[in-house]
Amino acid sequence: MVNVTINGKQYKAEEGSTILDAAASVGIYIPTLCYLKDINNIGACRVCMVEVEGCAKLVAACNNQVWDGMVIHTNSPRVRESRKNTVELILSQHDGECSTCVRSGNCKLQTIANDLGIVDLPFRKKVAKAEWPMKFPLIRDEGKCIKCMRCVQVCDKIQGLNIWDVSGTGSRTTVDVSRNRMIKESDCALCGQCITHCPVGALRERDDIDRVLDALADPEKITVVQVAPAVRAAWGEPFGLSREFATVKRLVAALRQMGFDYIFDTNFSADLTIMEEGSEFLEKLKRSAAADASSDGTGAQGSAEKFPLFTSCCPGWVRFLKSQYPDMVDQLSTAKSPQQMFGAVAKSYYAQLLGVDPSKIYCVSIMPCVAKKHECAIPCMNDGARVSREEKEKDILAQSGGNISDAGWLEQTDIPDVDVVLTTREVDRLIRAEQIRPALLPEEEFDMPLGVGSGAGVIFGATGGVMEAALRSAYYLVTGRNPDPDAFKKVRGMEGWKEAEFNLAGTQLKVAVVSGLGNTRRLIEALRRGEVSYHFVEVMACPGGCAGGGGQPIRDGEELAAERGEVLYALDKGNHLRYSHENPAVKQCYQDYLGKPLSHRAHELLHTDHHAWRMPGEE
Repeated sequence: MVNVTINGKQYKAEEGSTILDAAASVGIYIPTLCYLKDINNIGACRVCMVEVEGCAKLVAACNNQVWDGMVIHTNSPRVRESRKNTVELILSQHDGECSTCVRSGNCKLQTIANDLGIVDLPFRKKVAKAEWPMKFPLIRDEGKCIKCMRCVQVCDKIQGLNIWDVSGTGSRTTVDVSRNRMIKESDCALCGQCITHCPVGALRERDDIDRVLDALADPEKITVVQVAPAVRAAWGEPFGLSREFATVKRLVAALRQMGFDYIFDTNFSADLTIMEEGSEFLEKLKRSAAADASSDGTGAQGSAEKFPLFTSCCPGWVRFLKSQYPDMVDQLSTAKSPQQMFGAVAKSYYAQLLGVDPSKIYCVSIMPCVAKKHECAIPCMNDGARVSREEKEKDILAQSGGNISDAGWLEQTDIPDVDVVLTTREVDRLIRAEQIRPALLPEEEFDMPLGVGSGAGVIFGATGGVMEAALRSAYYLVTGRNPDPDAFKKVRGMEGWKEAEFNLAGTQLKVAVVSGLGNTRRLIEALRRGEVSYHFVEVMACPGGCAGGGGQPIRDGEELAAERGEVLYALDKGNHLRYSHENPAVKQCYQDYLGKPLSHRAHELLHTDHHAWRMPGEE
């Protein structure tokens, strides 16, 4: 510890800590726009400048360390003048139309400008403009960019994709897509971490709220909405609601007040995913064991199969693998994500239950994710209506003796399984737009039958949750009995790369869980060098999993994935259903419609071909 004096008072500070951290440790706040601990401490914004006695110039608090005897002034007249001038200069190049900005009220620049009492600008305003493809799921507004470099550093250091870089020189310096590419030509994973770490509204998701409002107002549409597991742990944050109060049942009440016809839980299709993906993994193990048993003893274990099998429920991760390691795409599970499984079931099985044509159903997803907006638009994901219509065609052929001339409804065959995706942030904005007061909402139940979800389904939203849920059901499918539901909790936790071994009825399984694409690259490179080997690997593009997703509410400078994940594990522990294979709605769906996991119909609806679409640059 060293002795420092801050604003006339003496304190102890940890040797080697920055002025910013030392001041914060004793409750003194120094504003900053660009700083992200351990990620972006380059002093780009110059807002955190402080006065240090003995130094001729002001110094940046974020990247200068304290020393014994240092005397610091964080708000002297010289500091105040410098800070105000700096923010005024930033504002002179910033599109300050706050009333139409998605970050209004949650903008670091807006807060600091208000705190400094800036009510007028002494500088001529000059705001840059640039073209951007507004149909792309991720939107960048150059006029709002403050060149803080956060997006660059997060993408480089955490996700390892280098999508953003500095562009231009002098007064034209800005941030843009790297290597002179258009965003549609880049290998962006659409993880959205650049959005959640931007201090202003320069980066956001494409807004699809109007599409949902149009569907709600259309009397010909049957609106069906699904709520992802991680959404329930975060949706109430912008309203100042506690996590205990902001339950998913209150979100259901809000959605019902908006006018949705049916409100379902993505946990249902998360359980469905476990049944398909878990069965796929067990079949892969069986084929490998059979190949080993028939070999002459000289072949390597699993010579007939390539391990590990990778989970496929995160579209950001799928985009990453297809662009960075296309030769490994065949190791992805063919199971669709829970979002897409739900859409496929809604436009086939559920359409049949309602007795309506699939085109009447408008399926909305509420997701903690930006990449889901791309996933639902992939043409090879549109199977629900197609399968439903093919079955109807067979019925008409059988009834009409082969004459289907009056079957004009067969003309439309490209109906998407999921029509539109809203992020958690978008649904929060929709709640506000509809003048709904969440603090006054009662709790209401999901609709049936697609509103039933297990605890195994709810932990999909936390890193390690998919692996744990899969192992719970895999154990049952192999042994015929349930394991302790917490038997596989070694895969829990916020470490970016976790590994564990479990005995599955005599087979020693090596598994790994990784979150964040930078960690994912490390794992894959280690696999390719032969330094590690696994049977099954769960990958989530966002650090901490979907709980820390790129579509979740933004709390500047705070990483809340761990806190949100704990909510999901608590919901699992309190659920009377903790195994996907015990979900009665899933069992009924198989009994009445799908047959069994990996059946022909299950493959048609719930599995996909990852080679059927291309990432930019993918051959």
